[in-house]
Amino acid sequence: MRMTLRLFMAKQEPNFEVLAGAGGVALGEARTNHEGRKAILLIRGQEDTTEFESLINTMGIVIVESIYQPGEQDPKGYFGKGRLQDVSDELRLRVAGHPWQGVDLVLIHTNATPRQLVAVSDATKVEVWDRVRLLLSLFNAHANSLEARTQVRIARLQSDRTVLRELANQTTTGERAGYGGGGVTALQAVIANVNRELTSLRKRQKKHSKAQAERRRQRTRSGAVTVGFAGYTNAGKSSLFLKMSGKEVLVEDKLFSTLETTVGRLAASPRVLLADTIGFIDNLPSATLDAFRATLSEALECDLLVVLVDATDSIRELERKISATQREINARYLNQDELENLDERKIMCALTKIESLTTEQLLEKKSIVKRHGYSSLLAISVHQEIGLEEFQDAMLKQLFGNTVTIKLINSETGRSIEGYLSDVYESGMIIDKKQEKNGDILVDVWINQQSLARLVSNSNGRIEVK
Repeated sequence: MRMTLRLFMAKQEPNFEVLAGAGGVALGEARTNHEGRKAILLIRGQEDTTEFESLINTMGIVIVESIYQPGEQDPKGYFGKGRLQDVSDELRLRVAGHPWQGVDLVLIHTNATPRQLVAVSDATKVEVWDRVRLLLSLFNAHANSLEARTQVRIARLQSDRTVLRELANQTTTGERAGYGGGGVTALQAVIANVNRELTSLRKRQKKHSKAQAERRRQRTRSGAVTVGFAGYTNAGKSSLFLKMSGKEVLVEDKLFSTLETTVGRLAASPRVLLADTIGFIDNLPSATLDAFRATLSEALECDLLVVLVDATDSIRELERKISATQREINARYLNQDELENLDERKIMCALTKIESLTTEQLLEKKSIVKRHGYSSLLAISVHQEIGLEEFQDAMLKQLFGNTVTIKLINSETGRSIEGYLSDVYESGMIIDKKQEKNGDILVDVWINQQSLARLVSNSNGRIEVK
């Protein structure tokens, strides 16, 4: 099935057939619900398809058959020419009752090159997705906010543009259609249209990014500190965010259920902000992830970064996901000095979903995480509320250091002592309070130095640091 692209122009409305699967360049609403679609999966060699199949299941797509071919990828068509022709013939000659009846999608287990996508699409005559296009379709299905939709659209158009350029390059190798025909001239017009839309979307995203940066500066000036949650997709970031803040976010046991950033206050302290954002995934091209840079910045450019790791993963998966998460964090947001000593950068790590692990399994997985450089390591379970209090205390200690004891001096004149106590509650997190016989109040509080200095200077001598 080929998709038809309608390019609306001033005086004409021609149809252009483009590569099946290049739906990102289609005007209007793109398809977001793929539940129940039937697909065949092409696999080379002994590749591990576990994560790829998890992505497929998340979208509700049914794999009718997985087709393997040993050996390395063919740079021209992923499968060899003969094997690809066999798949093409099987699709073309299927009749009622054929196992492939209803298949309208071919999935390729790789980040395919534009040349491979064009070749497989041309041979099979149905829609073709590689790993990147599968992820982008999943993103598109989960994009609920304007911010997320803009980011997904940019990523999709960038991906489609490379395929359109490949089509244009291949067209130039043979006879060209005349001006205004269905050949390279028309295709270049489509590419120009994509470039114009990308320019417009990037301007919109840049405005959004500047607004986010300004909000971060305002929060910093007000004395607020931010804790960002990072980790592989489905590591439990949104569940922990909900538990710690009480703010509603989408919590699903699905890959990439979160695409935009949500910022909420720590329930125990209004001065501590939590940021939940999109998860990482291995081997996602930089150009695709760059479309989400503004969203990632909200969580990663913070006072404390909390890296979450799913403890229910196998040892092999645990190692792979930690490495992938570290690569994304290190490559984009840490400089070389910070890489050499993670302890000096305020980063802590937490193993999540530990309720189903034995003591021995937990110790083994803790040792693996520590080998990756995370000395500040905790183990938590959001659903059974295991280790959450210790996690919060460790988080606050990383942010503020040791607690500070403050004395609020009672006075019969001027502002009431309760007013100053309210200021302390708004500026920090009180963990202990004691009232003396003369009416003075002693409080132990987690508070940053900027907020503490502001409290003391605005108290007219009524607040002292012990």
